[in-house]
Amino acid sequence: MSSDEQPEPSGMSVPYARYVALGDSQTEGLGDGDDIAGLRGWADRLAEHLAAANPRLEYANLAVRGRLAGQVRAEQLAPALAMRPDLVTVVAGVNDLMRPKFDVVEVVGHLEAMFAAFTATGARVVTVTFPDMGKVVPLARPLRPRVYALNAGIRAAAARHGAAVVETAAHAFAVDPRIWTADRLHLSPLGHERFAAAAHAVLLPGADDAWTHPLPPQPALAGWLAAKAELRWAAAHLGPWLGRRLRGRSSGDGRTAKRPRLLAVGPVVRPAGLAPQSPPQSPPVRPRPPAGEAT
Repeated sequence: MSSDEQPEPSGMSVPYARYVALGDSQTEGLGDGDDIAGLRGWADRLAEHLAAANPRLEYANLAVRGRLAGQVRAEQLAPALAMRPDLVTVVAGVNDLMRPKFDVVEVVGHLEAMFAAFTATGARVVTVTFPDMGKVVPLARPLRPRVYALNAGIRAAAARHGAAVVETAAHAFAVDPRIWTADRLHLSPLGHERFAAAAHAVLLPGADDAWTHPLPPQPALAGWLAAKAELRWAAAHLGPWLGRRLRGRSSGDGRTAKRPRLLAVGPVVRPAGLAPQSPPQSPPVRPRPPAGEAT
């Protein structure tokens, strides 16, 4: 047993001592807190689960909103490797598939290069498949073939390198509107909570499977009410997103990682208004100047 590992009460060693998260806005934690009180997010929540077993766990989060898969590889891979993690999460590709010139082979190639680099060091790599965006955003139904192709490529690349895949796409809860924020692009606090539990279950087979359960039934909008909701969403969220694309801007312009170094997972500091959660949480994000709406 290395000096970083601590024995559990059962006598088994804790497997993870250094966890590094790579990715875009979902891994940064958008939708779970804000830039003033601090962002939490599924990766922070996963770190909390792991720290409950190993209080000496160190955790870094290099994710930055708006990043494409190639940018995640170019900007985050080398710093992450330098930290010698034994656990890594790599989640990227959604920003790519929403671009007009989406190339699934290129995107999967960037992801696979990261899988290969980390697994070559002996690190455990966890990635994810994405839900059917057409069920979350009806206007995104034309993107369905891209989502399916990206998921297939992720599964194949992960299999080649022994990376674990969190199959959120296989569960009905993943397209429930309550899992998403009003922009339908970012997970809500509940969504981040479930995503963290899903990742933890991959790392700890036999863990509680409550995260797989559908949410209680909720009446769906229909007819003109549904159409009106779509129009409101397009005006509030789709329009600004298209405007940034036309101007060549990204919500991540001028931003850096919220947790660029390995630090112990500290006491809970909850964003205002969020329901209490039991595991401890990492320190909140320092406020940064706004750089446009989140994507």
